Amino acid sequence: MPVWKVTPMLTMVILGAAAGCAAPPSRGAQNDAALADTLKARIEDAYDFSRPGVVERMNALYPDTGRVISASGGQIIASADSIRAGIADFWKSAGQNMRDAKWEWGEVHVDRLSDDTAVLTATWSIPHIAPTGRPHVIRGAWTAVFRRIAGKGMMVVEHLSVPPV
Repeated sequence: MPVWKVTPMLTMVILGAAAGCAAPPSRGAQNDAALADTLKARIEDAYDFSRPGVVERMNALYPDTGRVISASGGQIIASADSIRAGIADFWKSAGQNMRDAKWEWGEVHVDRLSDDTAVLTATWSIPHIAPTGRPHVIRGAWTAVFRRIAGKGMMVVEHLSVPPV
């Protein structure tokens, strides 16, 4: 049976190999804070009810092609066209009737999954004046997986939930 003699050179090779197998260093918190700011700003811009083009900006959060998954209300939508139809329905039934609507963040968590993907989980609310003239708030929690497509973070998977009534 051969006997291995551990030499300084062998030790360096073993340590070098072990270092090569270690997980890559995590990105600094500053980078993730910048990523969180970027993703939050992208959503805030889409939900800026004070400017025309809200539906187009909401639709622009999702890629034009490829698989997009959205889960909400116990249902799964697995096509970008169906998501766009849902956005149009939201705008016709509620969005266009909200006065002084403003997007507000609650708790926000962003995790970088790779150089081109991240997940955002947050609570949000949209206080506004309802058509009755009374204050009203829509709120919920949202988990969205973003993938960089053509230089922009696009939502490819999301799950939305609302608090019980």
